[in-house]
Amino acid sequence: MTTRTLPWTPPNTEDIELLPVGKWWDAISAPTAVADRALKLLGDRSGAVIQDDTYGKTYWLTAIDTSTARSWRMRQVRILAELADEGTLLGVPPASWGNEHRTYWRIPLGPDRYLTDTNHLVRVLRQALDDVLGPEPDGRQLCYRCELPTDEPVIVDVQHGGSGAGRTVYACPPHARTYERDAVTEAAARRRALDRGRTR
Repeated sequence: MTTRTLPWTPPNTEDIELLPVGKWWDAISAPTAVADRALKLLGDRSGAVIQDDTYGKTYWLTAIDTSTARSWRMRQVRILAELADEGTLLGVPPASWGNEHRTYWRIPLGPDRYLTDTNHLVRVLRQALDDVLGPEPDGRQLCYRCELPTDEPVIVDVQHGGSGAGRTVYACPPHARTYERDAVTEAAARRRALDRGRTR
């Protein structure tokens, strides 16, 4: 019986190590909530995945310089690749680390679990983004909190008016995580809309 060796393993077995992207692999990152959905859609087509619970990010390892990945742009999804004028580093945990650590291999490295095909990943991430964040807004929007325009607006609330359509509240990615809905105002608006619907 022969044992298959891994194509690559993290060199450090004791702690997280910053490793250069573009030497063994490139990486694609997404917020963990989006990655949760994407992993369900990918099923067994996913390669090894690193999850970083400190920053709420999940990383797929992909082939170096994949043109498919460089040709698209998606909300809150980043391609980590070697740049001409600077290097990019990714914190890689030891191969043995599981979810008892804040940064760990959500899908461990294995002979059949190494790089993820970006053709599958791109399609799945688009669907996951729509499922988790809703349809992508058209154009730039102002963030409710910092009041600056963002190219990656996230719909954080749809406020219903008593007389019909309300307004959509947008946030930039950093402030989307901190938005708190006002449950009392939402309930009152829904009640007013119901009452008006009954009297017409």
